[in-house]
Amino acid sequence: MVSKDQGIGGLIFLICVIIAIGYTLGLFWFGDALGSNWSIAFWLIAIPVYLAFILILGIGAWIGWTMATTPPPKPIEELEAEEKKEEEKKEEQKEE
Repeated sequence: MVSKDQGIGGLIFLICVIIAIGYTLGLFWFGDALGSNWSIAFWLIAIPVYLAFILILGIGAWIGWTMATTPPPKPIEELEAEEKKEEEKKEEQKEE
């Protein structure tokens, strides 16, 4: 069963990957296909911006992947029940 947080994490991961692929294609493939005459000055600006943007998307994808693959926490009721059982066991051991 997938929790709401896991679904959101998967969505964040998917969006980051799609944007990174689209940005890469747009910069390197579609730009050349349109016949742009880009100079070295363009690439001196474009490459660092591209790397920074891909790094940010990579961090976002990593956060999304982590959210998607982390199991949901136990409900508070279950945790309280476990604590009560542990306290009862400790009391039984003290009585012995």
